[in-house]
Amino acid sequence: METRDELIKVTDLKKHYKEGVLKALDGVSTTINKGDVLVIIGPSGSGKSTFLRSLNLLEVPTSGSVVFHGIDITKKTYTDAEGKTVKLNIDEHRRRMGMVFQHFNLFPHMTILDNMTLAPIKVRKMPRAEAELKAFALLKRVGLADRADAYPIQLSGGQKQRVAIVRALMMEPEVMLFDEPTSALDPEMVGEVLQVMTELAKTGMTMVIVTHEMGFAREVGKRIIFMDGGKMIEEGTPDQIFNHPQSPRLQDFLKKVL
Repeated sequence: METRDELIKVTDLKKHYKEGVLKALDGVSTTINKGDVLVIIGPSGSGKSTFLRSLNLLEVPTSGSVVFHGIDITKKTYTDAEGKTVKLNIDEHRRRMGMVFQHFNLFPHMTILDNMTLAPIKVRKMPRAEAELKAFALLKRVGLADRADAYPIQLSGGQKQRVAIVRALMMEPEVMLFDEPTSALDPEMVGEVLQVMTELAKTGMTMVIVTHEMGFAREVGKRIIFMDGGKMIEEGTPDQIFNHPQSPRLQDFLKKVL
């Protein structure tokens, strides 16, 4: 059963460049609950990826807050349950957020199995045997059990991206962030990656997805955000966004992409 517990709360998030002349983000606020599948759509340059990357501080906001599990990760310190001031360790929070990029970022000199087990062994101190068992189970889940000993160069783009997704799952994240995960793929490979993401959404994983795949957004998203000019123009269910858009800007965008 889906829970509605607040996981991430974003308030008035801004990211400015060139002394405020360029506003990549201009006051974005939203809440991401456990089990949400939040899909962010909009034209290129609208601030979608900047917003996504701000959730784990790969982009450091100019102002605003990102509260994850009750802690504002944009601050250098926070107050713990005992009232003590504690220095924020952003790496600890990033471990709880899996990230999948446009490009796969696999280590070319390592096998697929070694790519997947490196972080759990080094960071989580998982025993190698346990990490390998988990890796094989995840590879089987995405139809790549027979490629564990292959190197990235031996895989297609779609296979690499499927590996990138399950590599992120190896760290048992609480939320998965996807930054246009199919935009670098040949068209015939897009479907196999979207299928893995669809299956992941069905498990109840909290997901925030930036994508240009409107059919996928309509089918899998529980909430859709439309961004333009660094602002959140409209937010709603897939039915509201795609069938009953309110803002002229969203209406114009959908005419061009559907």
